[in-house]
Amino acid sequence: MSNSYLATCINFPIERDVLLDIVEKAKDWALMHGVGLRSKANFNPDVMQIAPFTLIPTAFPRQEFEKAVRLQTILNELMHWVAHDSDFLCETLSSTIKGDEFTANLFQIYETILAENDQQERMSLGLLRSDYLPHNVEDNSIKQVEINAIASSFGGISTYMTPMHSYILQELGYADKLVNLPPNNALAGLCDAMVEAWNLQANREAVILFIVEDVTYNICDQRFHEFYIRREYPHVKVIRKTLTEIHKFGKLGPKKELIVNDVVASVVYFRAAYDPQHFPSKNEWDARLLIEKSYAIKCPSIQYQLAGTKKVQQALAKPGILGRFIKDATQIKAISDIFTGIYSLDDNEEGRKGLEMALKDPERYVLKPQREGGGNNTYGMEIVDALKNMSALERSGYILMERIFPPISKGYVVRPGGPSPPELLDLISELGIFGAIIGDKSKILYNKQCGHMLRTKLSSVNEGGVAAGLGALDSPYLIDD
Repeated sequence: MSNSYLATCINFPIERDVLLDIVEKAKDWALMHGVGLRSKANFNPDVMQIAPFTLIPTAFPRQEFEKAVRLQTILNELMHWVAHDSDFLCETLSSTIKGDEFTANLFQIYETILAENDQQERMSLGLLRSDYLPHNVEDNSIKQVEINAIASSFGGISTYMTPMHSYILQELGYADKLVNLPPNNALAGLCDAMVEAWNLQANREAVILFIVEDVTYNICDQRFHEFYIRREYPHVKVIRKTLTEIHKFGKLGPKKELIVNDVVASVVYFRAAYDPQHFPSKNEWDARLLIEKSYAIKCPSIQYQLAGTKKVQQALAKPGILGRFIKDATQIKAISDIFTGIYSLDDNEEGRKGLEMALKDPERYVLKPQREGGGNNTYGMEIVDALKNMSALERSGYILMERIFPPISKGYVVRPGGPSPPELLDLISELGIFGAIIGDKSKILYNKQCGHMLRTKLSSVNEGGVAAGLGALDSPYLIDD
């Protein structure tokens, strides 16, 4: 189908000499303010390069942006109650764990924790990100792509995208446009929630523990959290460890404290553990279980991580299910309106119907596994080949989602090694809204919407993960049309 075009923030194209000058300034601004990544192709811990970014902020419908912001605390609450409904999680994931080894390993930890009833009463911290695309089939109304429950990234760098775009617009003589750039305090919102969880543990000697990859490419985004906490809460210390290091140096204290190198970690923030590659051996799985058994507040707890699976997203989209968790009819309708069609591929009548739909008209759908982190989905005719090469058991590890067709925007993408000057391209943008929630099985103590990110990619490509090298960081320019 054809895509509509959104209005642009400024008049394009930019004259060549002006473009060359502003790109040079933008690159320097990005590097000097931490809009950067380490190179995957030529990794060097002493070298930083710019993260891909759009030169000009990209238009996004104001009404839909504000809708997404309003919805976030409701979605936080939904995810919290889903995560604490063991019957629902067990029933929903019963087929998936047979066809997806990674989810099965997570679920095995969950079953172990379920047997320890006291753990189910402990506090959890959720730092979530709900991702949306405008759907031009429905007048650019937003549709939820997914909700991220672990390692919800780019809250740190995205906070700096609006100041960067403000600088660029002013340099180009468009200061009048700044009023349409919404403020973004994602970094503060996420970090404040971590410290709120730390305060609940009432141990001023304890630290916040970041679980990180063996090699961290997206270092700025992670360090910004650590630096913010140190600046705003100087009495709170952050340490970073891999799962391998937790296995080697971690243990439980007499009161199930999580002790790492003789230091108590009262809050654990996972920036790893969402991908099978983060678990190269049984040691890392043992470390994940050790953390979960501790009385530290986990972000996410194992039940939160399972609540963020695509299979749970599919189950929640079924008619009548939301009422199990949300009682307000207006809120239920608001959530239902952002869902697109999501279908099972289980080995039953419902799943066989989903399989038939996918094989008959694959261009209408996206095939999704139970993964976060980008680069995992299958599109178009490749869906047919993928499904035909899967057993019925393997298919149960996937869901089928109706494809969202977003409007196109014009813009320039600046990336390391990119053309000089950059080309004017057709782009599409995905909005992410961050939320933070703290609570236990019976109550919610803290629930906030806390910022946003915009991720933009070429309209001709399917995947758009920035850390995966496929998308670009952006900020929304709100339009009323």
